[in-house]
Amino acid sequence: LFPAVASGRAQVQQEPFLETTEGTGINITCSHTKKVSSDYIHFYRQLPGQSPEFLALTARGSKPLSDIAGSLSVSEDGSSSWLWLAEPRRGDAAVYYCALGA
Repeated sequence: LFPAVASGRAQVQQEPFLETTEGTGINITCSHTKKVSSDYIHFYRQLPGQSPEFLALTARGSKPLSDIAGSLSVSEDGSSSWLWLAEPRRGDAAVYYCALGA
């Protein structure tokens, strides 16, 4: 499951569930209509039986994430973001969280 995470004055929303087959790329999207330009989007993932792990953050644009073979992007108007996993493997199965903050 991908629960909604609230942070300060803003709220973010995610799909409740996503599924793909191994090796087939997937977008994990996050909606945050109250984002202001100084807010950063943070993405984390929690593998089964482990603590959440920080993946990346960005305020705008797109950045490649070589550690997980993907990228993190924020829409031009800042209302949404997405974590792209280009070739997910079985070991990438996790709960993915996005959060909004400084």
